[in-house]
Amino acid sequence: MNRLRWRARLFAIALALPVTALAQAVSVVDFSGRTVALDAPARRIVALAPHSVENLFSAGAGGALVGVVNGSDYPPPARGLPQVGSFNAYSLEAIASVNPDLIVMWGSGNGAGTLGKLEVLGIPVYVSEPRQLADIPRDIRALGVLAGTSETGEARALRLEQALAELRLRYGSRTPIRVLYEIWNDPLQTINGDHLISQVLRLCGGRNIFADVASLAPRVNIESVLVLAPEAIVASGMSDSRPQWLDEWRRYPALPAVRNNGLFFVHPDLLERPTARVLQGAQSLCEQLDTLRH
Repeated sequence: MNRLRWRARLFAIALALPVTALAQAVSVVDFSGRTVALDAPARRIVALAPHSVENLFSAGAGGALVGVVNGSDYPPPARGLPQVGSFNAYSLEAIASVNPDLIVMWGSGNGAGTLGKLEVLGIPVYVSEPRQLADIPRDIRALGVLAGTSETGEARALRLEQALAELRLRYGSRTPIRVLYEIWNDPLQTINGDHLISQVLRLCGGRNIFADVASLAPRVNIESVLVLAPEAIVASGMSDSRPQWLDEWRRYPALPAVRNNGLFFVHPDLLERPTARVLQGAQSLCEQLDTLRH
């Protein structure tokens, strides 16, 4: 058999092979410690949390999404994707109907028993649970591997790590500023030192005045805030508008945060979603806190 005929035969054999036989198997360890292995990169993905949708797009895998949950509004193309319910009221029937080859679930947000329910569908499940700043690039990398877009995922994760390191180097060792991060005003709610937002505060040279509280998102009272005397109060709210209730602190003119114009706002999605946009939130927060040092 001459070389030309031999090559033609090999090509014919390759065409006859199943796609999965030609594709490279991929695997990652998810945030629950499980190994998620696929015979081939995922081409149809359902994501059950808005942060997972964002991180999939960051990893270059947005085009593989065939199902998302309510609130998946970033980047803009995510708004037009089919919905399978909400993060805490998803539909197993809707998930199965889009025939995914990978489901990305939110470990603490989708509800107890979610993993078991999804596994019954016989579809591989990746558990996402980024709680530390370092977990965000880890999540993007893993999703890139599973979707076969690891080059894009690695590049985006590396850029994020480098940019956060630069902010930490620039602001982290500056004069500490006592900060109250106010999730909501009624009831008054904040975050403790284990929360990802506290890590962003430390990166900016801020010190969470409620870092030592046991609960991750504790309710506190005004009296305790007045005693701890924050130099800055950072509000999140529910939208891209500065919440009016932030100015309620002006009733306490002796409070350092009021006296020194330290009432700040950062869009909640930039700090409260564990995505690459945390960099924008950190930049905004660092710059605002730094005005109090001059």
